[in-house]
Amino acid sequence: MLALIAVASALALAFATPAALADDIPRAPGHRLVDAYEGAPATARPVPGDAPDQHPYLAPNGRSGMHADGAGSGTHPFSGPLGRDPQVSSEKMAAVGGECATATFDAGGRLVTVCGTFSGFLLKLLDPRTLETLAEYKLPQRSSTVEAITRLDFEKIFKDTSGGAYFYLDHQDRVVLADSRQHVLRIAHRQKADGAWEFVVENDWDLTPLVPHDCVSWTNLFPSGVCDPITSVMPDYDGRVWWVTRLGRVGTVDPATGTLRSVRLDGEEIQNSFSVARDGVSIVSDHALYSFRADPDGTPRIQWRQTYDRGTGTKPGSVNQGSGTTPDLFGVGDAYVAITDNADDRMNVLVYRRGGDVRDAERLVCKVPVFRSGASTTDNSLISWGNSLVVENNYGYENPTTLTFGRSVVGGATRIDVRPDGSGCDTVWESDVRSPSTVPKLSTANGLLYFYEKQPNPLGVDAWYLTAVDFRTGQRAWSRLTGTGPAYDNNWAPITIGPDGTAYVGVFNGIVAVRDGG
Repeated sequence: MLALIAVASALALAFATPAALADDIPRAPGHRLVDAYEGAPATARPVPGDAPDQHPYLAPNGRSGMHADGAGSGTHPFSGPLGRDPQVSSEKMAAVGGECATATFDAGGRLVTVCGTFSGFLLKLLDPRTLETLAEYKLPQRSSTVEAITRLDFEKIFKDTSGGAYFYLDHQDRVVLADSRQHVLRIAHRQKADGAWEFVVENDWDLTPLVPHDCVSWTNLFPSGVCDPITSVMPDYDGRVWWVTRLGRVGTVDPATGTLRSVRLDGEEIQNSFSVARDGVSIVSDHALYSFRADPDGTPRIQWRQTYDRGTGTKPGSVNQGSGTTPDLFGVGDAYVAITDNADDRMNVLVYRRGGDVRDAERLVCKVPVFRSGASTTDNSLISWGNSLVVENNYGYENPTTLTFGRSVVGGATRIDVRPDGSGCDTVWESDVRSPSTVPKLSTANGLLYFYEKQPNPLGVDAWYLTAVDFRTGQRAWSRLTGTGPAYDNNWAPITIGPDGTAYVGVFNGIVAVRDGG
């Protein structure tokens, strides 16, 4: 505990600045030595195409989860900031940590998010303009946090995707998540008679009969059994809640009866979220891509399985030895699913045909190598729109200490299009944008891609920018400084475009908002 206090004190001093307001995320020294704005305002040019099907058990597309919709497209139907005098605000959520990763929006436009702190995850309802906390619900502390503190191995926190980081907002504005106790919760929020807001747990499904749960805690520092954290949850088109665990368990909950079912992918890990369409549930492990459906009793059943090149080890910029992507379901008529592999030299973007009757030899549409030799990986989902995919390079990023003292990653982003006749894929453009670890997004309403960028700085200033890139050409439009120092590192959190046009970014110390001025 003394070590934790020392770390907390050091970080607090490093981030402190007299100019910071009480609730702002403090900026490290050097923000006056870098440009606050580069480029020029863009003109909105909507991108034609059909949006993914609206999932019947999710909040409207663009509002429901980390990847914006059930198909995992990473697209928002709202126009994000165009770069007209963009204004930045922020909200600090904890003395140390506090990152608000997944951001969703209820029917009233309020932010619903989960923020990670050393004392446990916090489910929060935020005012979308002021970022003021309207309601809060404390989730249990993750075992990885206890391990990090007691064993001084903070890497465990940065590579743990469990405990509620992946959650979704359902069609009734309820949060559905899996906490660190191996329970799936369905939580509503409501306004009381006095005008205050509160969270209310409507359902609590205990998965411990199916999931090993001898996990590290303050009362169980040296467990002898197995701990299998639940990574993510998503609903299928029949309303079942699907869940996956780090150690390869795939299961369902029937919300009407509470019936639990599961299967095990022996020897495989699942560290990403997953995607859902009418034709099934797409899950990628560190060995293979799967399509599942549920039997009448809810038991997950494999429709097809496709292995990929998982390489010979974990690259810097990857959480484990496997694909770092959540599957993207795209194309007309349930046509395609896309992931990346973990090939040793250059990672490949892989596009497959989704049909259950497709022969294994005909399933692969294309395999496209991306980025430079020996420096190519991603641990973030692709963006998919129409027959286009966008991938970013995360090679070299490990945690918020990786990029201190002005350092950055090699970076890069690439757009790949599937040919109209399905005969293969072509590279459309390559960008040198350096986006170390964000889940980028596309605003289909204005044609801009949004990345969270950090350029190398010879003066040692760690400056973070929201950068807009033209989807059609790959050219930078503009960049706006959000802040300086490790507190502004997003550490795998996504960019999210809100219904009012604000771009939100979860960062190490809380959340940042960027919106056009005027």
